[in-house]
Amino acid sequence: MIPKVNCCVRSLAQGVGAAHILDGRVPHALLLEIFTDLGIGSMLVASKF
Repeated sequence: MIPKVNCCVRSLAQGVGAAHILDGRVPHALLLEIFTDLGIGSMLVASKF
């Protein structure tokens, strides 16, 4: 999990607005994350100071 978080943090530092970590074992996880309010994974969002 640490390498996934490191990649997300690095992406956020380079200007990406948000990064998602999904469970690939869940059928249609990407669609559930994008099109539902519940979500299925973790989302890291860049903060602007």
